[in-house]
Amino acid sequence: MRASKHIAAAAALAAALAVLPSTAFAHPHVWVSVEAIVLYENGKITGLQQAWTFDEFYTAQAIEGLDTNGDGKYDRKELAELAQVNIDGLKEFDYFTFAKLGNADLKFAPPRDYWLEHTANGILKLHFLLPLQSAVPAKAPGFTFSVYDPSYFIAFDFAKEHPVTLGAHAPAGCTASIRDPAADDDNTNNTKQLNQAFSATLGAGSNLGFGGFQTAAIQCGKS
Repeated sequence: MRASKHIAAAAALAAALAVLPSTAFAHPHVWVSVEAIVLYENGKITGLQQAWTFDEFYTAQAIEGLDTNGDGKYDRKELAELAQVNIDGLKEFDYFTFAKLGNADLKFAPPRDYWLEHTANGILKLHFLLPLQSAVPAKAPGFTFSVYDPSYFIAFDFAKEHPVTLGAHAPAGCTASIRDPAADDDNTNNTKQLNQAFSATLGAGSNLGFGGFQTAAIQCGKS
């Protein structure tokens, strides 16, 4: 059942793929580079502004037949239906975005302001704002989030440049960092604890032996 649900999500995300296998996946079929902006308002974290850059193969499949005016370009209007299909298909998977405050799970409200961009280098990029159901204090310790597919059909990684930034009105002294479970550094133990917490949220076996998933953490100095 879990595998079939992920197949449905993948079909929505890669709408141009007509047939997907029903067996468990041994490696990813879609690659996504994630950029996230932590949003602030009135001294609280209110959500995440995300941009997902897809791989070339998915882009080529997804945009086939969408250049309705034949000008060789793909504008927002031409990509609007695909954007809606993606957002609708990702809903039941919580947009693969999981946030915590300490050990407490945080829930997100439905996304807003979503649209697809066909970039200058010919790649699809999905933009969307994912608000928290309940905002959390901006300097509350232990705010973390991860963008991750437990089935590993979709391989998510934070972008190499500007993976996570703090939005306007972020308190002074707050910083964002990416913790990679594959990195052998001083953060290994902290990362392991964070990933164990996320695995508890996602369900047993969510790591699947692929080295875990990256976690973004926000730290604020004492005022």
